[in-house]
Amino acid sequence: MKILSTCAVALLTFAFVGCEQSALDREADAIRDQTQQHAEGVRDASQAEAEQTRDMTQNAAENLRDRTGNASGAVEGRADQIEETGEINADLKEEVGEAKADAIEDLGEAKADAVEERDNN
Repeated sequence: MKILSTCAVALLTFAFVGCEQSALDREADAIRDQTQQHAEGVRDASQAEAEQTRDMTQNAAENLRDRTGNASGAVEGRADQIEETGEINADLKEEVGEAKADAIEDLGEAKADAVEERDNN
């Protein structure tokens, strides 16, 4: 039994030592973390910009309605068109931001993989 427990402790020690991250592994993780944070910042900024666009066009449409007192269907149609255009522009800003963030993440992952590859060689 003593031999078995000694072997188990030795095996666990070797497993633990083998799992220790190298300096290059830590560098790769740091690259991934930094690019992930940068990508999230880009996403947050594009979301904020899109919301600002939505708010501005919503306000413009409401102001048009208020100024004209909803006097005609043409005014309501124009207000709806303003809102729709704003929504399209906001969606586009979100899509561009998401694509930019994805590209940042892909580049960061490629850099991290290259660092890990140096560690394996």
